[in-house]
Amino acid sequence: MAETNEADPHHHTRKMEERFHETVAHLRRDVSVIEDPRARALFETAAEVITGLEKAFRDYDAKTERAWR
Repeated sequence: MAETNEADPHHHTRKMEERFHETVAHLRRDVSVIEDPRARALFETAAEVITGLEKAFRDYDAKTERAWR
């Protein structure tokens, strides 16, 4: 098994991307069962915000944004 370098930021960003993805999926599943419209809006908004974070981490790894180059 390959060793991971704990100091490598990409190791950590990839793990966070996975967690963000799992959290977004969980929030969206919950939206389908919650009846309160305000709570549904809250969960959907949270999913959108976390999706933005996931993209920022992915962009950092790929160096696709000028700020990460």
